[in-house]
This record gives sequence, structure tokens and C-alpha cells, in this order.
Amino acid sequence: MRSPNDIHRRAIIVDGHCDTPYRLLRHKLHLDDHDPGAQVDLQTLRESGITASFFAAYVPPYYADRGAAGFAYQAIDLIRSEAAKYPDLRFCTDGAGIREAKGAGKVAILIGVEGGHAIEDSLDTLRDFYRLGARYMTLTHVNSNNWCDSSGDKGRHGGLTAFGREVVHTMNDLGMIVDVSHISDKAFEQVIETTRAPVVATHSSCRALTQHPRNMTDDMLRTLAKNGGVCMINFFSAFVNGDVARVMMGAHKPKTPGPWDDRADWEEFLDWFDALGAPKASIEDVIDHIVHAAEIAGIDHVGIGSDFDGVPALPEGLQTAASLPRVTERLLQRGLSESDAGKILGGNFLRAFEKIEHVKSSRHADRGRTTA
Repeated sequence: MRSPNDIHRRAIIVDGHCDTPYRLLRHKLHLDDHDPGAQVDLQTLRESGITASFFAAYVPPYYADRGAAGFAYQAIDLIRSEAAKYPDLRFCTDGAGIREAKGAGKVAILIGVEGGHAIEDSLDTLRDFYRLGARYMTLTHVNSNNWCDSSGDKGRHGGLTAFGREVVHTMNDLGMIVDVSHISDKAFEQVIETTRAPVVATHSSCRALTQHPRNMTDDMLRTLAKNGGVCMINFFSAFVNGDVARVMMGAHKPKTPGPWDDRADWEEFLDWFDALGAPKASIEDVIDHIVHAAEIAGIDHVGIGSDFDGVPALPEGLQTAASLPRVTERLLQRGLSESDAGKILGGNFLRAFEKIEHVKSSRHADRGRTTA
């Protein structure tokens, strides 16, 4: 029988969401620079065993309707340049590239745009992000935008507008993953009604275990499974531990942050969270959410989406990417087989990603036959 470390090393491991680019932008750093607050850097990526990490081109809500696309382009440029800078990284845009990176012993870096306001209500901008390598977009962040409601904001549209449905269809046609993390429950229902391809929650956890509107209900998990999609479990302490969530949600929030380069908004949020004195979550809380999602949605519809460098507190035992082998170890200790652990670590996501790519190629083939 193989050891947990050997199983981890052999697996294709995909992290659905990593906010390290925003940290690098804020502090004008590179992946190999020393940063004591980093949850992901070049060294921890090497130690993590990760095969592929989706680096988020995150656009703070502050930039909605005032330069959001420009900020996204800046983040995309940084991700591409960082991936090109180091020999053990490889910029990647598809499932085949992830498999090739695994075979070559490289870490594949992919781009996910976080915050639908980044496209500035332009399908051409969405297409341009795809051309530059973005392979998913989170339809909202904590802010409802002009066409989709967020779980972290007051609803403006009753879910998804007609233009929002166009966004989903355009992403389907491109072969771009529709990321349903952050969106409202009603918007989720309407995305499922609209999409022609599987959708993915790249960094969400389970509401049945932790009552937070960012998490997915059991009904949402079942619906996601019927759609062929994947819920990638978020590691944030407030999303996996009910006591932490209650303290955070009951506290007075800081003011809406200004632009990151004019004001230390993220550091202010970190200070605010630390001052709450919230209890500590543990790695077992994360495993509980993975196991619950597998029980409800099925073992083929669960993954991991750490949210590294995008959250103010990670569970004890899982504070940096270098701790990721412990997730594999705990999954095996919970009785999962090597095959099922491999599905959760990356196999399920890869299957859904390649299905989304197939939907794109099938539609293009159908169009070709129609015009022939």
C-alpha cells in the first residue's frame, strides 16, 4: 500500500483559487521574494505538490464602474510574467496543459478573473480576457454588479439579467468556466437554467455545516452534481467553522475599502479580523466540508479551492500551501480510497474542465456543419 505522501505526489492536484497575484501587486513583490505574511510563494508552491493553481486576477469592488477592466489587465499581465519568470512554472490554458505540466514536473499556472464587474459590461472585453489566457470568471465578488447578484450584497436583479445570461452563453461558447462562487442563491439557479456546460464553484464550502451565505446549500450541491460541475472547498476559517463565522458575521465590518494603492485596505481587514478574537478553525473542519460535499453531491463533484492569500485566517495545520499534503493524509485517514482522494485533489475538476472544452469544440463543429 502506498504512503499518503506517495499518493499525494502521484496525484494531479488542482487548486481552484489562489489570490497571490493581488498580494504581489499590493506589495510590489515577485513569487520568489521574502514575505513573512505569504500563504503562497515559490517555495511553498514547490512543497505543496500542486500540479495546477488558478491565480486570480482579482478586481476589488472599488473599481466597479471606474477602471475595473484596466485593473484586471494589470493582474493578468502580472500572472503571465510571473509564470514565465521561473523554470519550474508553466503558464497553461487547458486540461491537456495541466497533464503535460504534471508529466514534466512543473506547476501549471492558470488565470481566473474574479469579479464580473471586470468586463465593464462588455462581451468583447470578456473575449479579450479569454484570449489572454483567462479560463474562468467569477460572475460576481462581494458586490452585485450590473447584471448578476452577489451573495454578499443586496440583490438588484432577482438573480441574473438578460445580459447576464448572454455572459454565461458567451463563456460556454468560449470554453470558459462559469464560476458560481460569490453569486446569490437565485443567481445560481438562473445560471444553472442558462448554461450549456458544467459550472464550477472554485472556492466555496458547505452551508449545512457553516451558516454563511458564501457557502453552498445541500440543494445547490445536488443541482451542481446534476449539471456535472464541481464544488471546490474553500479553506477560509469563517467558511468552514461555524463559531468563526458567527463571530465574523456578528461584528461591525470595516468601511468599504478604497483603491489598494492609495490605502492599505487588505491590511486594515486583517487587523479587523485579528481584533475579533475569533476561535480557531482546524484542518479537520476543511475535511468535514470535503466529506459532506462528497456525501451530498457525490464523490465526482468535489475539489479544493484554497483561497490562499485571499483570506485573513486559515485553519490550524493548513496555514500555507506547503501544508497541502496534510489534506491528502487526512482524507485517507477518513477512509477514502486512493482513487477517491485523487478525484477530490484534482481529477474531478480536470474532468469538468475538459467537458467544458468539449462543449465549446462541439458547438464550433455544429456551426461548421450548419454553414457548410
